[in-house]
Amino acid sequence: MRARLAIASAGTAVELREILLRDKAPEFLAASPKGTVPVLLADTIIEESIDIMHWAIAQADPEGLMHHIGDAAIALIAECDGPFKTALDQTKYAVRYPDIDASESRAAAAHFIIKLNAQLNGQRWLYGDCLTLADLAILPFVRQFAHTDLEWWDAQSFCHAQIWLKTFTASNRFKSIMTKYTPWKYGDGVILFPKPQRTASDAPQPDLSQND
Repeated sequence: MRARLAIASAGTAVELREILLRDKAPEFLAASPKGTVPVLLADTIIEESIDIMHWAIAQADPEGLMHHIGDAAIALIAECDGPFKTALDQTKYAVRYPDIDASESRAAAAHFIIKLNAQLNGQRWLYGDCLTLADLAILPFVRQFAHTDLEWWDAQSFCHAQIWLKTFTASNRFKSIMTKYTPWKYGDGVILFPKPQRTASDAPQPDLSQND
């Protein structure tokens, strides 16, 4: 999701190939033996979503997503991708972690949300009135956490984080990346993402293998 967000913001078209994780195309595994998504095949193989985001913004940053991305923002994204994502997985997939108390995992994840809530107090986005890479990098995981138990999420007191998430999920930006695609197989026609506004160039496009 966040790879798509950054690519859409940059406006740099890639060839999108939807991957069904339970039936991975052999061409996909040949290109990326790690077998995880998203994967970007450009001048090199990029297998982490945050690295794909940086690749996209390096191509073009018309929205200024890198504004205010200093050490503090980098550390916040790292905390999201590290301790918060671990606690999120242990909450969302509790059955896979029988030795871990899911309520403790949720409390650990909520600690990060409380931190975000304090930072959002009085402003629309994490670093002021302008959307940044930090918002787009963190929001998809916050959405996952909220959806582990929406009734619990709505009952919490972190109102700024709740509004932040609602603003994101109600946006055309969010809706534009949630299109469902037929799983790719060799010989299928080219699907460009984001959808070009004018006739696409005949030049080869980078390939983004993606699964929601």
